Amino acid sequence: MAASSEVPDDVMRNILLNTIKDAESFEDRFDAEVWLLDMSTRMSRYIKDPHQRMKILRIAHKEARRMNLRPELVLSVMHVESLFDQYAVSSAGAQGLMQVMPFWKKEIGTTEDNLTDIATNIRYGCTILKAYLKRERGSERKALARYNGSTGKNWYPERVFNAWKKYWFVQR
Repeated sequence: MAASSEVPDDVMRNILLNTIKDAESFEDRFDAEVWLLDMSTRMSRYIKDPHQRMKILRIAHKEARRMNLRPELVLSVMHVESLFDQYAVSSAGAQGLMQVMPFWKKEIGTTEDNLTDIATNIRYGCTILKAYLKRERGSERKALARYNGSTGKNWYPERVFNAWKKYWFVQR
């Protein structure tokens, strides 16, 4: 039997069950439960509110799958870009979890889009990353450098891959 510290409390269990109901991007309920609980536990040091964590995880998984991206890669980008701060703004003006530049609103959305909205930001970030992956013929390293605006350099992709290995890698 698992130690009591490993068993989610009733509040977390209810949040998890409600998130699973709304999570359409998983193969089945079991996959959803395992992934969401695992990732939520890993993310808890960055986002204390379990509702917020589950919302980000559900949307990140959905948008990553929609774009045929690995959800853990998307989490790694968020980790490096904003440390999961939906209101982060860079010195260059990039906004939100995935640090999307406002010019993208004219390119792939509308000028009214709010880049600090979790769903909007993750959708934009995944769409941009997928476009760069296509442009770079599937090279995650080159696509990540382009995403960051550091084309031809390796420092940013290395940061993302290191975060992935340290925090988000899921053995399958």
